[in-house]
Amino acid sequence: MKKRKILLMYISKVSGHRQATVAISKSLKRLIPDADVMSINGFGYNYPILENVINATYMGIIRHSPRVWDYLYDNPKVVKRSANLRRFLNKSSHKKLEKLFKDFPADTVICSQAFPCAMVADYKMTKGLNTKLIGVLTDWAPHTYWINEGVDMYVVPSEDSKARFIKKGVPAEKIKVFGIPIRNTFSEDVDKVSVRKDLGLALDVPTVLIMGGGQGLGKLKDVVKALLAGPSSLQMIVIAGANQKLFKWLKKTAPKASKKILYYDYTNNVHELMAGADLIVTKPGGMTTSECLAKGLPMVIINPLPGQEARNTDFLLEHGIAIHVHDIEDLAEEVELLLRSPERLKTMAQAARENGKPDASDNIAKLAKELV
Repeated sequence: MKKRKILLMYISKVSGHRQATVAISKSLKRLIPDADVMSINGFGYNYPILENVINATYMGIIRHSPRVWDYLYDNPKVVKRSANLRRFLNKSSHKKLEKLFKDFPADTVICSQAFPCAMVADYKMTKGLNTKLIGVLTDWAPHTYWINEGVDMYVVPSEDSKARFIKKGVPAEKIKVFGIPIRNTFSEDVDKVSVRKDLGLALDVPTVLIMGGGQGLGKLKDVVKALLAGPSSLQMIVIAGANQKLFKWLKKTAPKASKKILYYDYTNNVHELMAGADLIVTKPGGMTTSECLAKGLPMVIINPLPGQEARNTDFLLEHGIAIHVHDIEDLAEEVELLLRSPERLKTMAQAARENGKPDASDNIAKLAKELV
C-alpha cells in the first residue's frame, strides 16, 4: 500500500493557526503512525517578503487603527474588490506549489488558515489533482475567504458556524463540527490543588490567569495594575508570550507587588495553569477560547480585536461562558463580583465545558484517514 503523505499549512510562526497545525500533526502521527506528515507556513513559502509586509501592516492596523480592521474584515465590498488580487496571488503561487507537490506528493492537505487553503484549492482545480483538501477554522465565525471550489471538507467550531457556512452556500455534508484543534493535554484531568501546590500558590486564595495569546497582545500591564489596586484578595498567573516589554516589567514588579504574581514568557503547561485558575482575563483568540472551553474556565474578555475576536466575543457572551469588560477601570470590580459568586462561576464553567471540544485534533486526524 502506498504510504500516506499529509501536508499541513498555516501562516505566521507565532499564531493560533500554527498551534492548530501542531495539535493536528501530533494526532496524525499517533493515529496514522505510518504516514509522512509535514507542516509549512503556506503563505510564507509562496510569498516570504509579502508575508512580512502583510504581518507588519496587520499588527500596525490592529494596534493603532482597529476601526480600519473592523471595516476591512469580511466586508462584502472588500471581498469583491480584492477578488482580482486574490486570483492573481492564487495563480502566481502555482510554480512553487508544483515544486512542493513534486517533492512531497501529498494525498491530503489540511489548512488552518484561509489564504493557503485558497491557493491549494486553486492549484488543485487547475491541475485536476485528486488531493483531498480540508479547511480548519480557528475562530468561531467563518468568513467568506474560506469558501473555494476544491475544498473537500470544512471543520468548524460550532453549530452556529456551520449554519453560517450553509448560509454562504457550502453544502451541509461538507461541514464537520469538530471544534478548534488544541493539544490533547487540554483533555487531561488535572487536579487544581496539586497544581497550586506545585506552583507555590495559596490554596485558599482565588487565582486569576492573565494572557493575550502568543503575541502577548492587549493591555496586559494595565490588567495587572488594575487587579493589584483592587480590593480583592487574589493571586495572578501572567503569560507574556512574545511581549518582552511586559515580561521585563513583570520581572521588576512581581517581587515587590502587594499580591502574588507568577509570570512566564512562554510555557508548555498552559493546560495546568488553566486548571489551577478560577477564571481567566484574556483576549478572545480562537485557540485561547477553545483551550478555556476544554478546561471549563470562565472568561473575562478585554480588548477584543475587531473582526474575528469581536465575533468570538459574541459567541462566548451568547453562550454564557464569558463577560466582557469594556473599561479597564471596571475590571477589578467585575472580577471581584465574579469571585464572590461561586454559583455564577460554576454556571459559566459548565457552559464552557458544554461547548468545548477537546478531541477536535483527533477527529480531524480520523477525517483525514477516512477521506482517502
